[in-house]
Amino acid sequence: MEQETYDSYVAILEEELVCAMGCTEPIAVAYCAALARQALGALPERVEVAASANIIKNVKSVVVPNTGGARGIEAAAAAGIVAGNADAKLEVLAGVTPEQIKEMDGFLATRKVTVTPSERPWIFDIQVRVEVAGRTAFCEIAGSHTNVIRLERGVEVLLDNPYENAAEGEADGTDRSCLSVEKIVQFADEVNLDDVKQVLGRQIACNTAIAQEGLHGNWGAGIGKVLLEAYGDGVANRAKAWAAAGSDARMGGCELPVVINSGSGNQGLTASVPVIVYAQELGVSHEELLRALVVSNLITIHLKTGIGRLSAYCGATSAGAGAAAGITYLYGGRAHEISHTVVNAIAIDSGMVCDGAKASCAAKIASAVEAGLLGMQMQSQGKQFYGGDGIVVKGVENTIRNVGVLAAQGMRETDRTIIELMCGTSAC
Repeated sequence: MEQETYDSYVAILEEELVCAMGCTEPIAVAYCAALARQALGALPERVEVAASANIIKNVKSVVVPNTGGARGIEAAAAAGIVAGNADAKLEVLAGVTPEQIKEMDGFLATRKVTVTPSERPWIFDIQVRVEVAGRTAFCEIAGSHTNVIRLERGVEVLLDNPYENAAEGEADGTDRSCLSVEKIVQFADEVNLDDVKQVLGRQIACNTAIAQEGLHGNWGAGIGKVLLEAYGDGVANRAKAWAAAGSDARMGGCELPVVINSGSGNQGLTASVPVIVYAQELGVSHEELLRALVVSNLITIHLKTGIGRLSAYCGATSAGAGAAAGITYLYGGRAHEISHTVVNAIAIDSGMVCDGAKASCAAKIASAVEAGLLGMQMQSQGKQFYGGDGIVVKGVENTIRNVGVLAAQGMRETDRTIIELMCGTSAC
């Protein structure tokens, strides 16, 4: 593999596989609010939040961690202002104390927090303006969860990082055009594991821990527990149940961190936990697990690149295909087998919509993993979907491009309709 491509793949993994505590959209709101409060230098009397529709959709129904079970943008902003550590970025609420949770309740009861739709044309936009005694501060995040594009203290501009990629709704990062299924598998075979073992080791530890918490605790709709109770302890069901259980806990406000993928903790869980379960079942070496996780994570990122951070297309679908690719790798499959697995998986489950972050995400993860495993079983038995079968066209890369067009362009009206059904004309 060319060194430039190799280095890009390592950088992509480091950029995408980062720790976050809680659903990443409310955490991004809390992070933005914490930065605004930090710039203000005092507890504000008034808070104004403007957010794009997809942010509003994803924050509406999910529990914000370390808030005592609170939901919504107002709670996320209050948590960031009262107790957030802006330096911790997506772990901004990790250090909240019980006393600070009480302060959040008091803050919301005595201060005015308003939420309005953003007038920006971007899919991902968060703006927080805070005010006290005639002094103001402002912070804006666009494109991705930690991409701060503007920070002001009164008339003083502390940071100005113009956001250019409005059409895709993505923040700039390492160029993803170098990604392909064939090169991803080659990279997994050749990578010096010292270059990736830290980030992947963290993913294994964090995502396994929250999956176990979801199975043992009382979180969300308990999808992971339901799956094990109803369908037994076979490896395929365990792969679905463990991944779903992690989401049960995460959507329920569990404070344990998750290593995310493509900006999403649910996608991070889906891309990793089933691969870990299968690796344990097959008794493979730790090194082989790491290489399989390279495949699953990079395939997920490859699928998500054309879709964007947020859309009406459920991101678990891409991650389920990525997980199946990683599991296929564990069974000895390489580019040919993995390509067929991915095409089969996305052909099966590409109609699943995203209607915001909430308890049912765990069930959608189970569905996505099931689609991926079915796609893997199809290819292992010489069965496949062919070009002309719906959105499937000849060649895995062409099919992946079709999925990006479907999700990023074709489902825009679907997204608007979902948001209208969830929120009406209000800001939820």
